[in-house]
Amino acid sequence: MKAVIAAGINHDNPLSVLEVRDMPEPAPRPYWSTVSVKAATVNHHDLWSLQGVGLAESQTPMILGTDAAGVLDEDIPGRHGLKAGSEVVLYTFVGNDGYGVMPGERRTILSEYYPGTMAEKTAVPSANVFAKPANLTMEESAALGTSWLTAYSLVFTAANVKPGDTILIQGAGGGVSTAAIQLAHAAGLEVFVTSRSEAKRARAMELGADMAVEPGARLPRKVDAVIESVGAATWSHSVKSVRPGGTIATCGATTGDQPGAELTRVFFQDIRVQGNTMGSREDFARLLRFVEHADLHPLIDAVYPLAEAPAAFARMAAGDVFGKLALHV
Repeated sequence: MKAVIAAGINHDNPLSVLEVRDMPEPAPRPYWSTVSVKAATVNHHDLWSLQGVGLAESQTPMILGTDAAGVLDEDIPGRHGLKAGSEVVLYTFVGNDGYGVMPGERRTILSEYYPGTMAEKTAVPSANVFAKPANLTMEESAALGTSWLTAYSLVFTAANVKPGDTILIQGAGGGVSTAAIQLAHAAGLEVFVTSRSEAKRARAMELGADMAVEPGARLPRKVDAVIESVGAATWSHSVKSVRPGGTIATCGATTGDQPGAELTRVFFQDIRVQGNTMGSREDFARLLRFVEHADLHPLIDAVYPLAEAPAAFARMAAGDVFGKLALHV
């Protein structure tokens, strides 16, 4: 089967080890299910894998991809409604803390220890297969597994905001931030966003943001929570923008993870900093219901054929994206 793989590891030139080639189909595994993939989306995690973050040279060649939507290949016993031919979306965390199928199994995401989703077929634990929301296309559904789940967990679990609260989302444009804007708006939050790009600020307003400003700009008032995925470039602004007793929920640091911590302000104002890595299987189930009930649609910037994955990866690396880049299988 055709697959997008990390043929090796190259920290300085990650795209040089990205290939599209034939790979073996998933081998049968007890309590796992095989899905014929119809769409997958590109995430920063895929670029980091090519650089050797979470993936060792000895584990290559490794099929990349951390989310997908497709068609179930065989019935899942005991799962009412999930039969061969069902359109499904995948939760791709495997491991401990209630996420996996084997006692003591290390928590991991597909493409780190088990093959990923950027292939004609992929396999996940059967408990991680969910019916695709009826209102979404395959490409839109493929965005839910990583970016939208992370945004949902950041906003409603890590930040623990309530309708009527005010939230700041740093770096409008990426998959997590665009998802957070739509989810927060649908939940009745007041939404502030930042972006260096005037065009991205305008598009964020179209998605439901109440105000879009340049990075570092003074806000009309302190916010109840900040969604922080940028890192060093925005951290100081996040700390200065959250109210005393508020929360900074962080899921990454695309501009570096060594910001000035401003610990004096953090402890003096009782600011809570909460880390987050994607979300639980239960969060994913709630997200799917929310998306369908509120008729939310993940923003897809562009769709590429699987064979043109290197072009999609190059665009992701350049940062010229608003929403998600999808691969059509």
